[in-house]
Amino acid sequence: MALPPMTKHKGFPGRYPGSEFQFTIRRANPKGITPLKRLERYKDRKSVDKRIDAAFFAAIWEYFGEEPFERGNLDAGRLSWLFGREIVPANADDFDPASYEALLRVDPNVARVSFPECFEEDETW
Repeated sequence: MALPPMTKHKGFPGRYPGSEFQFTIRRANPKGITPLKRLERYKDRKSVDKRIDAAFFAAIWEYFGEEPFERGNLDAGRLSWLFGREIVPANADDFDPASYEALLRVDPNVARVSFPECFEEDETW
């Protein structure tokens, strides 16, 4: 069985600095593509998880901005923490959550509320 094509986002950070929390995957999953799904972010989440979400979103914002982008090699688990809120399908009518070619986009209005620090001009991640 041939693996589906997967865009690799060159220059996108592979993981949260100094940790094992990955932002990208190296190769397509031979057991099948992990579908994107909205994961609930409860108020009692650990502060490290909140920092990683913010850093991942900041990398997406810096790399893609408001332009639609392919899911590609972005980690499904990490994307799912933002999916349905800050990251939404670029075209809801033509969206396959289990495709590496699925087009996504940032919802800047939601993202500015969730991660205001990512929109500050002098902030670096």
